[in-house]
Amino acid sequence: MSVTDLPTEPATTSSTRLEPGTPNSTGPEGPGMPGSVMSRDISADQFRAAMASLAAPVTVVTCYDSAGTPRGLTASAVSSLSLDPPLLLVCLDRGSRTHDVLTSAETFTLHLLSPENEELAKKFAGPTDQRFGNVPLASGPSSRHAPQLADCALRLTCARHDVIEAGDHTILVGRVAASDCLGRPAGGLVWHHRGFAHARPVEVR
Repeated sequence: MSVTDLPTEPATTSSTRLEPGTPNSTGPEGPGMPGSVMSRDISADQFRAAMASLAAPVTVVTCYDSAGTPRGLTASAVSSLSLDPPLLLVCLDRGSRTHDVLTSAETFTLHLLSPENEELAKKFAGPTDQRFGNVPLASGPSSRHAPQLADCALRLTCARHDVIEAGDHTILVGRVAASDCLGRPAGGLVWHHRGFAHARPVEVR
């Protein structure tokens, strides 16, 4: 399944700074000292395995291309970014055939999926020319800006706010202009350990 992995910040090795000459210090640039830089990255396989443990929401992102044709893909590297203004981000693989369309679109819609939407998530991770086949679309007020999938828990329609290059991915930042909830709990379908999982609220006793 072609879902993206969220880039992470390098973890710091210590929260305590050691002065030169103190125990466990390796010199002027020992662990925890300013200027200390790790010499190499972990391998792509190690990083991929580590990120498999990070549960991520499964979403579908849609837009219209320059000819007005609906385009979209499944994405799991999604996060809120700012409350004021309301911003969210989606990380897109530069190798995706939908990458250039999404990053150049003025508006797009992020669809949060529920556990019953597994097949929809698989469809939008499959062949690009089959993604909208037999998929019901909604005709709400935001549908003229970006395609609206009828069967999802929540739709967030966004104006493109920024596009940031980051490694082999692009961070698409959207400013949320409309929120359409379809009367059921949003979210619930997550990608975890390279497979679908269903997140449910913890019951409060």
